[in-house]
Amino acid sequence: MGVPAAGRTADTLSYPPGSLVILTGLPGAGKTTLLRRLYGLSGDETRPVGRDGLTVIDSYQSRLHWRGRIPWAPKPVRTAITWVTHMSRISRAMRTGPVIAHNRGCGVFVLYVLAWLAVRRGTRLHLLMLDTPPDLAMAGQRTRGRVVPKAAFGRHIRRWGRLLGRVQEGDPAPALTAHVLTRAGADRLKEVRFDR
Repeated sequence: MGVPAAGRTADTLSYPPGSLVILTGLPGAGKTTLLRRLYGLSGDETRPVGRDGLTVIDSYQSRLHWRGRIPWAPKPVRTAITWVTHMSRISRAMRTGPVIAHNRGCGVFVLYVLAWLAVRRGTRLHLLMLDTPPDLAMAGQRTRGRVVPKAAFGRHIRRWGRLLGRVQEGDPAPALTAHVLTRAGADRLKEVRFDR
């Protein structure tokens, strides 16, 4: 579905060496669950994880890193600090090889920042999009115990719809390529490789 993003078989996706792959989708879509299954993450990591030359980055790692460290800061400030930490980790990791990273939400501004960081590091951005219906994503939020406020979730849904619509029409910008996975497709995925 969408723009041909990568070499693929029924259970494998393959990208060029050094690529930045951003796993995106609605909050609660299953992005963190997919990264944990593919790369054996425990969910307790506070820093990016290396796996055979690949760096795996979940935004929750930055959240855990800062948990309890700045209790004096208002929530918007803590959120901003966590976001900057996450983005700077992605930028640094691209110096040493390919990166697959979780991105909470799908705002176009953030995607352009990621695309710019990739080009600056001499590589390109690819999107791996986990397309989960909003009701299932909300159920996922409840399961993990972190529910996005209704108004914010509505904004995520609208942004996701615009991004998904463009990709399905053949426009993955600002990424070079995009691949859309359903929840069933994500369950079948066994490997993301960087050797094409």
